[in-house]
Amino acid sequence: MARPRRIVLVRHGESTGNVDDSVYEREPDHALALTERGRRQAEATGEQLRERFGDEHVSVYVSPYRRTHETLRAFHLDPELIRVREEPRLREQDWGNWQDRDEVRLQKAYRDAYGHFFYRFAQGESGADVYDRVGGFLESLFRSFEDPDHPPNVLIVTHGLAMRLFCMRWFHWTVAEFESLSNPGNGEVRMLVLGDDGKYTLDRPFDRWRDPEPYGDHRIEWQGDDR
Repeated sequence: MARPRRIVLVRHGESTGNVDDSVYEREPDHALALTERGRRQAEATGEQLRERFGDEHVSVYVSPYRRTHETLRAFHLDPELIRVREEPRLREQDWGNWQDRDEVRLQKAYRDAYGHFFYRFAQGESGADVYDRVGGFLESLFRSFEDPDHPPNVLIVTHGLAMRLFCMRWFHWTVAEFESLSNPGNGEVRMLVLGDDGKYTLDRPFDRWRDPEPYGDHRIEWQGDDR
């Protein structure tokens, strides 16, 4: 199995929806573009990625949203070194179709009280739903490692929630641990690095906004994926 040396997760740059939530009343979530600041964020991240990858090949997976595709283009990666696949399972959490701003704000307050993992938006998904489809993508990703010519790098351009849930699934974090973590900022990177022991570690943690509050009093012993 040709497991990559690094798996890089990147959140898209700042989008119009990040600076004005009323835009969801006029435009579909998947169609929102990057702001000028978001393009600069993506270009700065791309400079870091090009230095990191060098002349190595990269297998790229990108969410089907406009802002993630624009982020990927702003990386200016060498097209001779990358293979790009649009992956719908990496899309943003579905909050419904045309979104009423006041209704969404109310539902976000309900979500904060109920729990981000379990709360399901009235016409959309829960965090648990996104976890399931990200888990399905991970199974496909593992199978791709069976190719002896698999590139040494994987790049995933997606959304903040999907990044946290990807790591939750990979490292077997509990729901309580997930609930304690904040999304990365726009254009931020997290990298899973393959060690000499055959296990992946996260290059830096997600910020925490509170300590985990588990229901059980047992310790979770499994700290990583053994595949």
